[in-house]
Amino acid sequence: MTRTLLLRLKGPMQSWGDSSRFNLRATAPVPTKSGVLGLVAAALGRPRTAQVDDLAGLHFAVRVDQPGTLMHDYQTAERWQTGGRTSLVSRYYLSDAVFLAAISSDDEGFLETLREALLSPRFPLYLGRRSCPANVDLVMGLVDGDAESALRAEPWQASPPHRATRARQVYLPIFRDARTGETGIEQRDVPVSFDQQHRRYDWRTVVETAPVEVENPDGRIDDPFFEAVVSA
Repeated sequence: MTRTLLLRLKGPMQSWGDSSRFNLRATAPVPTKSGVLGLVAAALGRPRTAQVDDLAGLHFAVRVDQPGTLMHDYQTAERWQTGGRTSLVSRYYLSDAVFLAAISSDDEGFLETLREALLSPRFPLYLGRRSCPANVDLVMGLVDGDAESALRAEPWQASPPHRATRARQVYLPIFRDARTGETGIEQRDVPVSFDQQHRRYDWRTVVETAPVEVENPDGRIDDPFFEAVVSA
């Protein structure tokens, strides 16, 4: 029977790099599979050179409960050991975002091992980058069903201030791994190796399914166009 491990990803900042190059460190608008599985690998205590085939084979999905705000930060970097020149680095973050990530498998024992590791991690846990520590209520637990059905069953996790800015009818997008024969968007974020000397990622097909409809009694905006833009 398929079971799913649910994770709540929230914090002052998150950054899920999917196309960072040189001095530009971007963030995807939703958590990447490589980023979340990297967090799991850290909890297990695996070094960056360890195999991650077992993690990469897990089915992954994410729901956007609170999209957050894109932040841009300029930082300087210098190779002080060799006296190299100072370079300017642009980093992007998501501020005040909330996501639900779902990892599913038919191997309940393996998911239980992951759950226990995330509750007592060997290495510190981050939401994409080391400047973004993971929240203490990260682990929501194990539930029956596949990743998408698990996300559809969970209550909305947005904060009260955010709820007040949304419409009375809210739509929460879901993005998941494609099933056999499905078409979607190709994304290169399946980890093959986290080795800092030779990071490698594979492609996967990502499908955006029908959003979860949520009644929001705290909503003050009754504008379908506004809600469509916010939930996009």
